Amino acid sequence: MPYQFAKLKAGALRRFFLGEDFMRIGIIGKGHVGRALAQGLSSAGHEIKFGHRDPAESVKDAASWGEVIVVAVPFSSVKDTVREIGAAADGKVLIDAVNAIGPNMELAVGFKTSEAEELQKMLPKCRVVKAFNTTFAHTMTTGKVGNEKITIFAAGDDLDAKRTVIGMAKGIGFDAVDAGPLQTARYLEPLGMLMIGLGYGQNLGTDIGIRLIGA
Repeated sequence: MPYQFAKLKAGALRRFFLGEDFMRIGIIGKGHVGRALAQGLSSAGHEIKFGHRDPAESVKDAASWGEVIVVAVPFSSVKDTVREIGAAADGKVLIDAVNAIGPNMELAVGFKTSEAEELQKMLPKCRVVKAFNTTFAHTMTTGKVGNEKITIFAAGDDLDAKRTVIGMAKGIGFDAVDAGPLQTARYLEPLGMLMIGLGYGQNLGTDIGIRLIGA
């Protein structure tokens, strides 16, 4: 669309002329989460390219083009997605925004590992950061519910990768916190399930979010 194209080009020009830290981000998945993150990130000045099932927007092309890769696909599609990404992820920050939901809406992975840790094993040369899985898709455009900022937790073993993701989240409008090593995804993935349960199972709706506060 012309408006979106203009915004993306503006972000690239600002990076070139002003030296601002905007990036090319390949988003794998074009569902609610992928599209909402694309809106939030492009509004912050980043360039976006989608990869999904449409051959015209292939996973491989988006992963190869992106300086950062976001995986925002259903849990059941992760292994096929990883095969398509392959070596295109080598050396790059890969944001895992997947909720590990099984076929009966149960937590599919947990206790001794996490979906994010298994993803890191499948793509060992990239730098996985678990983030954006604990908030509902529509909040990813602004980082807020109403006027209240939501906290995004970033878990990963590479400090620079986490700093990149935290900067991206803050650029959208979120509060963002370093949640420690990738192993912390074992707690973030159930937290995402809790939010889904509160929103839909307990009928609180999706205009809710988590905010970390301190004195």
